[in-house]
Amino acid sequence: MKEVLSNKPIGIFDSGVGGLTVANAVHKAFPNEQIVYFGDTAHLPYGDKSADAIRYYSIKISKFLLEQECKMIIIACNSASSAAYEVLLDFFKEKCIFINVVDPLVKAVIDRGFKKVGVIATKATVRSKIYKHKIEALNQNVLVNQLATPLLVPMIEEGFYNDEISDSVLNKYLGDKRFKDIDALLLACTHYPLIKKEIKDFFDQKIEVLDSTDVVVDEIKHYLLKNDLENEQAKKENLFYVSDFTKSFEETTKIFFSEKIELRVEEIW
Repeated sequence: MKEVLSNKPIGIFDSGVGGLTVANAVHKAFPNEQIVYFGDTAHLPYGDKSADAIRYYSIKISKFLLEQECKMIIIACNSASSAAYEVLLDFFKEKCIFINVVDPLVKAVIDRGFKKVGVIATKATVRSKIYKHKIEALNQNVLVNQLATPLLVPMIEEGFYNDEISDSVLNKYLGDKRFKDIDALLLACTHYPLIKKEIKDFFDQKIEVLDSTDVVVDEIKHYLLKNDLENEQAKKENLFYVSDFTKSFEETTKIFFSEKIELRVEEIW
């Protein structure tokens, strides 16, 4: 049984290009593992959607990834991790290992002893208060200030980062008084690592800036080892699916993956 399962791919999904930052981290850390990625470009951004809509999309995508025989599914989206993680665990029972991108970041905050933490995220993630609740449940002495930054995802999806436009938007958001004297800033959206350098520069490199790609790899490694699921056979080709073709998704994929990528449009609704 182990040999059959270990050779199966790791599924990763997000609303768009953001999850590619997680896919890239997985690709580098586990070069023998095949990745099956699904970008729900037809419904991005998830951050503006209701929790029920996000759960619906997440269930449909997870069904698709299970049909591809994925041994593990990474919810590479904070909005989906916040709204749908528990639902997916319940809906699919023990058919697959699900990993979200929230819990590893929360653990990093506690382990590193931060006292005042800022969180930037989509409206859906901020509305859920998941980071605030989870961090304070583990340590009530940690002050968590969160801010919805809804312009960042569409800006990044359209390729506007590391330029004058992104500088202007970031200066407006990061200059918020809630982030005065923070020890660390959590990038609670998998799109945001694409502008991580700009964010660090805004704070003059004086605070820690953490995102899911920093910590989720350790979580994946733990589950692969725990369940004896590391691939020991010849790696198969990585597969990339989208619910609607976008040029920006194709271009961003090329940034992370040097191999020739064939985007496959899959309408699963």
